[in-house]
Amino acid sequence: MPTRTSEPRRDLPPELGVSNTPAGERGLTPADVIAFGLSLVWVLLFGWLFWRSDAGSGGAVQTAMVLIAIVLPVALIWLAALALRSTRAMRDETRQLRDMLDALRQAYLAQAQAGTAHSTVEKRLDEIAAAARKAEETVAMFVSVRDGAAAPPPPLDRSKILISPAKAVEPVEQPGLALGTPPEALSSSLAITDRIRALNFPDGPDDREGFRALRQALQDHHTAKIVRAAQDVLTLLSQDGIYMDDLKPERARPELWRRFAQGERGRTLADLGGIRDRSSLALSANRMRQDAIFRDAAHHFLRQFDKTLSEIEPAATDAELAALAETRTARAFMLLGRVTGVFG
Repeated sequence: MPTRTSEPRRDLPPELGVSNTPAGERGLTPADVIAFGLSLVWVLLFGWLFWRSDAGSGGAVQTAMVLIAIVLPVALIWLAALALRSTRAMRDETRQLRDMLDALRQAYLAQAQAGTAHSTVEKRLDEIAAAARKAEETVAMFVSVRDGAAAPPPPLDRSKILISPAKAVEPVEQPGLALGTPPEALSSSLAITDRIRALNFPDGPDDREGFRALRQALQDHHTAKIVRAAQDVLTLLSQDGIYMDDLKPERARPELWRRFAQGERGRTLADLGGIRDRSSLALSANRMRQDAIFRDAAHHFLRQFDKTLSEIEPAATDAELAALAETRTARAFMLLGRVTGVFG
């Protein structure tokens, strides 16, 4: 950063480059020397004249007048010298104040530039951390199947309703379906509890059940769509500092979720949008208006969640619908649903 070219005085502090030494404490000035010389000349001259004349014989009054004539000019000379000294001191102080202001202005600009660089570094670190989290999630999704086989199978219960397809469905995307494909092949073969666990995503590297359910969901043709759509939306929201674990939604009754899954819309279902965090809603709404990629990803996610909810609802219990509403995917649906006006 460029600085002033004038060399600072040696008595200046290093942080400002100006002097704190008062002007009156810097020794004799030329005005003082001139005043001293004029005073001496006047006293010698008037004393010589007084000595040559016979004024001393004129009495006390005449003597007093002579003394006044000697002292008064000397006093006026030194008064003028003091005035010049004060003027010089005020000029020096004004220059010091100007130098201090320049130094403070330069320090402020240096701090502002340092603060801008610091915020840029912090933003870059946040981007790197987000990319690292996404990479960890991707690696965790493709953990070896051997680890998943080591986990004990979950106990069978009434809630795990499986729909067995007529033929085994390959995990890869198919270009099209023949006209004679049975309706059972169009439904997911994944248990409801596993689909709900996959939509919540693993809680951490030790959540073996979460990773097992997520691997199975990614291998399922229908569930993989909502999982990938949710992952895209959650990643985009995290770029604005919006994380589903920080949101505390208001719980809605399972019957409202059933009515929504069955196609009902309107203000009577407004309680489903349980996210009330104003900052998250404002940031999401602003991102919807300005970011076309985010807007497309959000609408695709809303459609996939609506479709998944319609598939799960007929066979799901109230407890399972309540568990679905607590997932991170459902919280993202509540947030974006309120922003886009899905709930009326």
